[in-house]
Amino acid sequence: MRTTTEHSRRRTGTARRWWGLAGFVAAVFAAAAVGSLAASNAAARYASIEQPTWAPPPWLFGPVWTVLYVTIALAGWLAWRRVGFSPALVAWVVQLVLNAAWTPLFFAAGRYGLAFAEVVLLWLAIGATVLFFRRVSRPAAALMLPYWAWVTFAAALNYSVWQLNG
Repeated sequence: MRTTTEHSRRRTGTARRWWGLAGFVAAVFAAAAVGSLAASNAAARYASIEQPTWAPPPWLFGPVWTVLYVTIALAGWLAWRRVGFSPALVAWVVQLVLNAAWTPLFFAAGRYGLAFAEVVLLWLAIGATVLFFRRVSRPAAALMLPYWAWVTFAAALNYSVWQLNG
């Protein structure tokens, strides 16, 4: 039979995990909100710039980023559950800050070359995060892979837009 103290500890641990997940979702939501505010005219700007023939339609970005932001939050949460705030989580925070910074550079400022340099840093930060996460939680690392792949594609698109509109 469990004691009241054991039951209380178990409930506290469960609550801590769920509050932790809420914190990671909030952090990712904040990064997405920065991008959303900076991209208030994104559809118009995207339509007005010269793009490569392989550029995706504007409607695709919202659903893709929604899924990716969910996986980014889950990955951070899984790693945090295993090792707490550690170098792995520092890498996760760095990539999230870089993620938030790209949209204002590209859409709000129209600085395609600077946005490309920034997305290269983002790509490297995601890679570092994957490597750190792989050591502490393979599922967390795996959840970051679609994001890394999409940012690879986004970097190629950013580069092409920069070359076509530079």
